[in-house]
Amino acid sequence: MSDTLETLIKAVTSRIVAAADELTTLDQAIGDGDHGVNMKRGMEAVAAELPKIAAQAPGEALKAAGMQLVMKVGGASGPLYGTLFITLGKELPGPVDRAVAARAFARAIEAVRARGKSDRGQKTMLDVLMPVSDALSAGAPLAELRRIAAEAAAATVPMKAIRGRASFLGDRSIGHMDPGARSSLIMIEAVLDVLEAKA
Repeated sequence: MSDTLETLIKAVTSRIVAAADELTTLDQAIGDGDHGVNMKRGMEAVAAELPKIAAQAPGEALKAAGMQLVMKVGGASGPLYGTLFITLGKELPGPVDRAVAARAFARAIEAVRARGKSDRGQKTMLDVLMPVSDALSAGAPLAELRRIAAEAAAATVPMKAIRGRASFLGDRSIGHMDPGARSSLIMIEAVLDVLEAKA
């Protein structure tokens, strides 16, 4: 695995672990209250396996990280984030440039969308991932991707949840940021920080 990919995985895992309490607080408002704990457990498992993961080719490394998330993260988040990483691994077997990364990210999000039977506008992680993917495909600079991701996560606050446990609350889901949108934003910001530092 490349040094850049290893650095990216370290950044994502450490940011999510550090944000576990915040994610739990968000999920306590409109969900099971376990998103932070579950995501922390999954990312710590990825970090613990990183020496083995880093020894593999990039595509296989991403698949291995995704499998850790499937196995260790509870609720819907494990299969969804696991699908994201595993599909990225399938789509990024070799050298990566921006066009390849954009296409792989779009396909990974389509896989998440199919797995979750969800779509944009339903107050889920897709409300952050999809606009970022669109902007990445359109050639937006990194700073623009950062702005779009932050605004997209904030835009879930006034939404009424249509999918996931928050949808059980109906109108009471309004006024809270979706925890999955927040964890997606944290991952995207971690990736952008690494890429901007290397630019």
